[in-house]
Amino acid sequence: MNIIGVDFTSAPRRAKPIAVAHGSSAGDVLRIDKIVAHADWDSYEAWLAQPGPWIGAFDFPFGLSRELVEHLGWPLSWAELVTHCAAISRAELRTVFKAFCDARPVGNKFAHRVTDGPAGSSPSMKWVNPPVAYMFHEGTRRLLRAGVTVFGLHEGDPQRIALEGYPGLVARAVTRASYKSDERARQTPERRAAREAIIKALEEGAHPLGVILQLKKSLRRTLLDDGTADWLDAVLCAVAATWAARRPHYGLPLEIDPVEGWTAGAAHEGL
Repeated sequence: MNIIGVDFTSAPRRAKPIAVAHGSSAGDVLRIDKIVAHADWDSYEAWLAQPGPWIGAFDFPFGLSRELVEHLGWPLSWAELVTHCAAISRAELRTVFKAFCDARPVGNKFAHRVTDGPAGSSPSMKWVNPPVAYMFHEGTRRLLRAGVTVFGLHEGDPQRIALEGYPGLVARAVTRASYKSDERARQTPERRAAREAIIKALEEGAHPLGVILQLKKSLRRTLLDDGTADWLDAVLCAVAATWAARRPHYGLPLEIDPVEGWTAGAAHEGL
């Protein structure tokens, strides 16, 4: 089984590329062969358009809160919602979302998806710290344009299966300690130790998803030394994709809200 894990950014550049982990799985064992950095949209889109087969987990939200979408009167099917949002500029998207939040009471500003609770993820309408709204805005339109299957939300190429991933969900199953920072001054020995604990647990399969990670020594060293943990996050997404690939319905709920989507590995009633 060809496995993909994608650490996404809404503004890829040389200093902060999109990292795509490529690997293969057999049973519970995942071997990562390489990680490719895409520093611009052209590079990323060219890869995404290539033939499969693969199953991949992408680190960005695939949907928006139904409460938000219904309030705004936006389309209630995934492809139509994505197309609608793609026609809106980033600045306009922020303005609309901010107006929604400003009209709500303190402590309940953002509208959450159902999956946010079990996944421990930020609301997908959030435009700062982290700007996942922009990641939704940029990421989903490219999945739709590439013609991949967004499982449970949109039928496309059955040889390219995209799942929503969240590396924090996998990492927190090992340690609650912070393991990354984009600020060099905050890339501390403590965060490096947290990355070591995560990598070691993955290699031993000592985590709830049970996937056993195999890495070349050089790649392991890179994952450990990278204070941003972008490459490690891509591998964490690949771990989630491997777990999902071995389960009926990819471990997702049998009924997925076509507006909200669901994060691979997040607990639900049927799991």
